Amino acid sequence: MAEWNVGQKSSGLLRQTERAVIVGVVHGFQTEEKLNDYLDELTFLAETAGAVTLKRFVQKLPHPDNRTFVGKGKAEEIREYILNNDVDLVIFDDDLTGKQVNILEALFKRKIVDRSTLILDIFAERAQTAQARTQVELAQMQYMLPRLRGLWTHLERQQGGIGMRGPGEKEIETDRRIVNDKIKLLKDKLELIDRQNVTQRKNRSATVRVALVGYTNVGKSTIMNVLSDADVFVENKLFATLDTTVRKIVINKVPFLLSDTVGFIRKLPHHLVESFKSTLDEVRESDILVHVVDMSNPRMEDQLITVQQTLVELGAQNIPTFIVGNKIDAYKENLFDAMLTNDEKAEILEEHLEHFQSNYPQPWIFTSAITKENFDELKEKIYTMVKNIQETKFPHLKNDYDQY
Repeated sequence: MAEWNVGQKSSGLLRQTERAVIVGVVHGFQTEEKLNDYLDELTFLAETAGAVTLKRFVQKLPHPDNRTFVGKGKAEEIREYILNNDVDLVIFDDDLTGKQVNILEALFKRKIVDRSTLILDIFAERAQTAQARTQVELAQMQYMLPRLRGLWTHLERQQGGIGMRGPGEKEIETDRRIVNDKIKLLKDKLELIDRQNVTQRKNRSATVRVALVGYTNVGKSTIMNVLSDADVFVENKLFATLDTTVRKIVINKVPFLLSDTVGFIRKLPHHLVESFKSTLDEVRESDILVHVVDMSNPRMEDQLITVQQTLVELGAQNIPTFIVGNKIDAYKENLFDAMLTNDEKAEILEEHLEHFQSNYPQPWIFTSAITKENFDELKEKIYTMVKNIQETKFPHLKNDYDQY
């Protein structure tokens, strides 16, 4: 059975090192290759939450089954595996309805988790500030609300209609009212926190603001630490950084504010994006965006596109942006054969880097936060952009630079 991991901070959903299987369905315009990418990420999410993945189940369907998500035969195959391999929970890559969760729990006799629930659980564990905790709780309430009916099993045995409203229906209405009241209270609390944040941002409005953005776990916090000598938490897990960190930095007597923001991810729950809008204001209100990508990740370009799409959704697509190809040391290690000469390696690397620079319009700088490769170039790039914006937006502050 699952063992307690002594000393490990536990989350609300996965309180132990649990044994899991993950399930995905190829449907619509999705390909099996794309689904496998999603399931790789889901496995990493499960690991971040404290679970070990034993097996993945994949099925091609025109559309997910409205009762069990997968087909009857596949559901039976999963059930058989669960019974024979001491599995604690089943994680689905897509969102499930309350009815589906209820049916699957009855069938598998195990805890059922979907992708959004898993991400929300990780966020709940990682949230440190009152704002982040409130945002996560709001997202959880909003996610739960439309699923209340499906979670009440006894309603299936009751008839509806006038004069037939049973106690279960009343309980659902009571729960829905409680959840709606809670949502309103959380929104009011976030509005108050957001007003305080707006005041704080106004107080630093005369300083150029630079935000590190990117997919989760690409090295933003490490770059933040190198640039600012700040002690920002770094871990090889998804969403290691949840609360925005802001540091004042000075390069060549030019000051600016650098913020490390929460990482993006594919299929991020809509309610989570909505709840974190006030945190993401740090991105929207920035003067410069430094888009960090992990060059060593084979799905780097997919992640880059995901972030760009998210920036469009946030209305931040027109902010001056350049791309930092981080972990270039690991990228070169994966790229080169040991038998190649240095000249051959240089030629191959140049071709690869030209591909990225020609396919994406923003300027690129290729760095390693570990070896500090090209960090002087990175600092010079930030300095030049910040200085230009400072002189355009705040020309009256030019004489104040001498104090730094």
